[in-house]
Amino acid sequence: MSDRANAPVQPASLPEPPCYAAIFTAHRTDDDPDGYDRTAAHLSRLVREVPGFLGEDAARTPGGLAVSVAYFRDLAGLAQWRDHPAHLAAKRRGRERWYERYSLHIAKVEHAHVFARE
Repeated sequence: MSDRANAPVQPASLPEPPCYAAIFTAHRTDDDPDGYDRTAAHLSRLVREVPGFLGEDAARTPGGLAVSVAYFRDLAGLAQWRDHPAHLAAKRRGRERWYERYSLHIAKVEHAHVFARE
């Protein structure tokens, strides 16, 4: 399992909207779980270098459903990540081996509300 599986569970801390969210929902195969986890951890480090990247939320169920939300200040940052060579290579590998199906939605976040128990 990757370090992400052992990370504290808490939502991404983001500035006030507006911003953009790339919402990736996928149903995983059982193929190459170690390679997937290594790649996901590597991409999580790389995306932090993209100008305009604000944070990410991710969750995975034991049944193979994975949801990842990456937040960007603007569409330019999101496009830079979309076209990043390592991200493109991971997308190809995902279609070849790791995903039964997936969906991607790009949304403009216009409002956000945060609750935190004391």
